[in-house]
Amino acid sequence: MKIITQNKKAFHEYHILDKLETGIVLTGDEVKSIRAGHVNLTGSYATVHNGELFLLNCNISPYKQAFDKREDQSTRSRKLLLHKRELNKIIGQIAQKGITVVPLKIYLNERGLIKVELGIAKHKNVADKKQALKERDIKRETSRELKKYR
Repeated sequence: MKIITQNKKAFHEYHILDKLETGIVLTGDEVKSIRAGHVNLTGSYATVHNGELFLLNCNISPYKQAFDKREDQSTRSRKLLLHKRELNKIIGQIAQKGITVVPLKIYLNERGLIKVELGIAKHKNVADKKQALKERDIKRETSRELKKYR
């Protein structure tokens, strides 16, 4: 598994309750651009529309050597592929108040297919974010102190 990009901001902004793997519908030049690493997940999310799951605001830069130069296709909505049972589960979870579906990472699986890892997430409040920063600082300080005694 080769990770192409991660949404590090999602782990700071949300409590990740559950994770699942989905496929994504792409054009040929988008695949080449993703394999080159020209993709950004910051600010993107998934939503259900007409019984299908779509990824919104995912920025895939246009491939430079592409023949078809379409304007402003970098942030179009892209269909996510998953089984009906998984989709029904996600629809039920989204119906709860405060639950969001955010992409966590895009990667290549063992067969070379591009996959998106989605996270069922709940928004953190300010106190939770401060607590997480405090715990990270304490962990960093203790590791520095222990490093002196090695």
